[in-house]
Amino acid sequence: MNTTTKYAATALAAALGVTVLAGCGGSDDEPEGSGRSRTVTLVSHDSFNASDSVLEAFTKETGYKIKVLKSGDAGAALNQEILTKGSPRGDVFFGVDNTLLSRALDNGLFTPYEAKGLDRVAADAQLDATGHRVTPVDTGDICVNYDKKYFADKKLDPPQSFEDLLKPAYKNLLVTENAATSSPGLGFLLGTVATYGETGYQDYWKKLKDNGVKVVDGWEQAYNEEFSGSAGGRKTKADRPLVVSYASSPPVEVLYAEPQPTEAPTGVSTGTCFRQIEFAGLLDGAKNEAGGKALLDFLISKQFQEDMPLNMFVNPVAKDAELPELFTKFGETVGKPATVAPEKIAKNREQWVQSWSSLVVK
Repeated sequence: MNTTTKYAATALAAALGVTVLAGCGGSDDEPEGSGRSRTVTLVSHDSFNASDSVLEAFTKETGYKIKVLKSGDAGAALNQEILTKGSPRGDVFFGVDNTLLSRALDNGLFTPYEAKGLDRVAADAQLDATGHRVTPVDTGDICVNYDKKYFADKKLDPPQSFEDLLKPAYKNLLVTENAATSSPGLGFLLGTVATYGETGYQDYWKKLKDNGVKVVDGWEQAYNEEFSGSAGGRKTKADRPLVVSYASSPPVEVLYAEPQPTEAPTGVSTGTCFRQIEFAGLLDGAKNEAGGKALLDFLISKQFQEDMPLNMFVNPVAKDAELPELFTKFGETVGKPATVAPEKIAKNREQWVQSWSSLVVK
């Protein structure tokens, strides 16, 4: 299945003309007499991003330079690592999430390593706590976003739950992404499976279809072309005030607006959220195993964790990492997002997506 795990907020930044750091390259030279590489290679999806100063701090602390090898969306990047299992293209892989985790683990891609500082990471993010084959790095919530102006003008309360979306008041207002081709679309489907069960989700989607849900291929079309609350949607005169996006989308709308508004133009329906967790792991057969371990330690360090929100628009997993004011002021805290166990996703994902497709896009 082709799923796009490129983060919505990063894509939004690109859509608004913001340059995203491509990565930090480095020399493969060997330090004199040391016999070890000075470069550690991070294989990632296209949305990995970090401040130059933070990458330079890693080099100063460890002596290693980070080379980032971007490999498309997370599904494509993972497929390439499976094909080169045992002779990996890098030392650490970043970007496998809980929807793909079992596939990566079942293929034996990673060498176990318990990263230093793991005790600072939230327990509910440690989905491989006994094996330490992967290290949790960040979380993000897929949620329905709403256009505040539309609902204020209509004097209508925005929906706050999956059940609300079935109400006649919201008929023909929601646009979502195809669960077979889009990570947000898949996450939204998994949220309905978690809420209504493996039998009830189909009935839910029949009702949602009857209530006029619109399905498009991917996030960029849904958010930037169909959603009336986005900067892109306002330009295209979009007519859908509800969209499946991320809880981090409202802060991004503020960050890249000129001039910056005092209030985010979009909000989050917090009862519709599905939690994504992204992981990194030391690749089996890594040429620079020592550098890879140092990089995993660094990815959960306070410095890197606090750098992530405004670079990748995700939430840190380290409990001592502080969020920037932009997130605390304009973002939403999702207290109880829907979740599905990775092994359950691995076992049923294809069947769920096929059933969903036959119901919604046939």
